[in-house]
Amino acid sequence: MNILQTPTEILKQYFNHTAFRVQQENIINRLVKDGGHCLVIMPTGGGKSICYQVPALLFDGGTLVISPLIALMQDQVDALRKKGVPAAFINSSISAADKKKRLQAFIDGKVKILYVSPERFRDEVFACRIQTANISLLAVDEAHCVSLWGHDFRPDYSRIAEFRKLIGNPLTIALTATATKAVQDDIVHKLGLEPVNVKVYHEGINRPNLRLEALDVFDDKQTLAEILNILDTYQGAGIIYFSLIKNLEIYSEKLRDRGYAHNVYHGKLSSRMRKSTQRRFLAGEDKIILATNAFGMGIDKADIRFVVHTEMPASIESYYQEIGRAGRDGIDSVCVLLYNSEDLLTQMQFIKWANPDAEYYYRLYALLQGHIQAVNSMGMEYIIEQMSFKNRSDFRAETALGMLDRYSVTSGSVEEHNLEIIAPLAPELENEEFLKEKLLNDNKKLLSVVKYFQTKNCRRTFISEYFGFHNTKPCGNCDVCAENAC
Repeated sequence: MNILQTPTEILKQYFNHTAFRVQQENIINRLVKDGGHCLVIMPTGGGKSICYQVPALLFDGGTLVISPLIALMQDQVDALRKKGVPAAFINSSISAADKKKRLQAFIDGKVKILYVSPERFRDEVFACRIQTANISLLAVDEAHCVSLWGHDFRPDYSRIAEFRKLIGNPLTIALTATATKAVQDDIVHKLGLEPVNVKVYHEGINRPNLRLEALDVFDDKQTLAEILNILDTYQGAGIIYFSLIKNLEIYSEKLRDRGYAHNVYHGKLSSRMRKSTQRRFLAGEDKIILATNAFGMGIDKADIRFVVHTEMPASIESYYQEIGRAGRDGIDSVCVLLYNSEDLLTQMQFIKWANPDAEYYYRLYALLQGHIQAVNSMGMEYIIEQMSFKNRSDFRAETALGMLDRYSVTSGSVEEHNLEIIAPLAPELENEEFLKEKLLNDNKKLLSVVKYFQTKNCRRTFISEYFGFHNTKPCGNCDVCAENAC
């Protein structure tokens, strides 16, 4: 360990800060001084990355960071390199030669922080070579992905206990912005840790500068009126979230017709366009973004003054994560949920698409077994035609293909015309009870959003209790508190 410098000196030298936030310092001391595992639940923008980046520069060995955010690894590494921190990433976006070179640099100690996705451990060469590295710290980012009961379950994350054992069970820190008590317990279990050896740091729902509001809207006309009111009332940067791309495009046209400058971000745009939009927003060139929930991961912009959800989010977890992008500078900001009861049907359909049953997985696997050449030749249209009889509104195929990949049943992709089966159908995807339980869990999460809208008590208290913080006082900065005060 580097005993010549203190954590505060590292913070000042590399990150240009003179002092830690209270929890950051406690977490770093737990790792560096006590050598104890940590589970960190800290709001978006709360400075989670500092909690492993500073220790990484104090430990003799390297720090391996497991992250699902492949698209953002380069941004994170670029930011560290500008600060003089030797960091690198390995993912599918770089060549085999670069992967080999970067892994060797990590093994040789020339790279202190290496970002990888959990899927990287499927590569036998990587799995073999990484065991020769001196790893002092394992950081698991977006740790809620470990849990089936979280809002972004990824099967490869559930194998992290295997990965830890493979690399010698190093000191571990898991980090996430949102986790209920059940998810916290699952994270600790799936990491292969004993609960008694893990200290949980939870900052709670402590963003008093965010005003929380929820408004009942009955039609598109009223929704537009509320959006215009927010744009006219709150100056500065803002994000307006949509669940459906078609609705985003409709409202984008309406705002342009009324002279409101903005940009858009959604999954149908090219990678180049998405990156350009994100960078323009961060640079302040675009003040307003109309986006699907694909936008926001990695957005480190302090002065977002409003976040609007025009359609119901799928869970309190995702809602809290998205509104957490507002007001990171501590200045008053507003978070508005526009609630239309018809949105409930839309989200229920999304949940259905996201949870194919066992029979669907079986049929898709059989299709790939018997017609893989046709699949790679004709792509998603062929799969949808065979699985859903040309029903273009049925998106189960995309979900199911994604799950086959996550469970290492397939490799390659339809888009690259190199999809292939490499393993039997995963037992979980044949287990109807397992799949029904996940569907029920997702519907319960959606019901919690409805209850959030309907609550007659403080909205921040509702969110706090959802995440296991009970007996919290009314915030005085939400529409319900304002109404109760009258």
